[in-house]
Amino acid sequence: MRVKSICVAGIGYVGLTTGTCFADLGNRVCCVDVDRAKVQGLNSGELPIYEPGLEELVLRNHRAERLLFTTSYEEAMADADFVFIAVNTPSGANGEADLRYVNACARSIAETMTKPIVIVNKSTVPIGTGDWVANVVTQHLPEPIPFSVVSNPEFLREGSAVHDFLQPDRVVLGSSDSEAAAQVARLYLPLRCPILITDIRTAEMIKYASNAFLATRISFINEIASICQSLGADVKEVALGMGYDKRIGHAFLDAGLGWGGSCFPKDVRALAHMAAIHGCHPQLLRAVMEINHDQRRQVVQKLRDQLGSLYQKVVAILGLSFKPNTDDMRDAPSVEVIRLLQTEGAMVRAYDPVAASVAAKILPDVELCASAYEAARGADALVVATEWNEFKHLDLEKIRDSMRRPVVVDGRNIYEPSIMRQLGFTYQGIGRP
Repeated sequence: MRVKSICVAGIGYVGLTTGTCFADLGNRVCCVDVDRAKVQGLNSGELPIYEPGLEELVLRNHRAERLLFTTSYEEAMADADFVFIAVNTPSGANGEADLRYVNACARSIAETMTKPIVIVNKSTVPIGTGDWVANVVTQHLPEPIPFSVVSNPEFLREGSAVHDFLQPDRVVLGSSDSEAAAQVARLYLPLRCPILITDIRTAEMIKYASNAFLATRISFINEIASICQSLGADVKEVALGMGYDKRIGHAFLDAGLGWGGSCFPKDVRALAHMAAIHGCHPQLLRAVMEINHDQRRQVVQKLRDQLGSLYQKVVAILGLSFKPNTDDMRDAPSVEVIRLLQTEGAMVRAYDPVAASVAAKILPDVELCASAYEAARGADALVVATEWNEFKHLDLEKIRDSMRRPVVVDGRNIYEPSIMRQLGFTYQGIGRP
């Protein structure tokens, strides 16, 4: 069987993981991006993101010439049977998905395609975008060439993206062209996973509904955490008890600072926007977003309760990325917490195992430290903002002895309250008595 040739447009988390994993499955993949520095870095073996396991796969497949990187659509599209659109779709001013990069990508595809091709929307896009992409391509084709559009939403979690691609719960495909959907399905057959084929709008909606549901679970348990704190219950035990119910399960029931990253915030906002402009009333989605914002403010309130005025107090932040095993700080709870602290006059220093270079650009007025111990030295309080494993194994006595005041606000509930208090900390978790 002929090796399939795949073009992937966009070399972010989704595009780079998708292209690399398809290459590792034996396909010939050419990834294209307008960012020349990113492409040059990848051709030199330097990845633009931190993602466990990805670097090894990129280097191996690049050496084998199954995985190529270019800024030229002509080069990337030359022999392509499929082109995956995996460009960014950021939030607009009102929460709507900004499709300028998808539009530019669709135009470039139209202007460079030379033979029939299957265009696959991998980016998270509003319902109806598949039809819109088809119109954009049709309008900009120099001469009529047959093509089909398939929606193939991604379900990759940063920090485990390679695993999620190679061992997916399911693959979702949507198209009005059943043969095109079947062709894309064959690319995924080596993964031996369930493949769901629907119409294109249903596939697009599955992505938004999935992310909105997971965000809702997190906001729900954070709402329960606030009630637990007021009534003297322990939300960790409550979540454990809930999770044993097979109808509920344990996933996404960790109370804390709330959700962030590149997906949940923009996807919930976009779904609420789509609902509102089509005459629906997304009260639940709005509440989910409001609860999430409240979680960040709670941390500042807890510090204020312990320290009084935060003016010129030194606060150490452990963890800056929005979740462990990534350097992504888009919509990271730590950023909002830090800015709230700075507004009240606090002096902030921080440590993250991998996100320091990203943080330096986003938080130029924050002192970035080389270790958790350095961040804690002389601090009036310490906040755990990301649940990196190394924070669970710190020498807590050393931390305590180095701090000016041993106040800890555990925004991820990684420590046991009784142990922390025995060690002499003034400790507060989220939703714990």
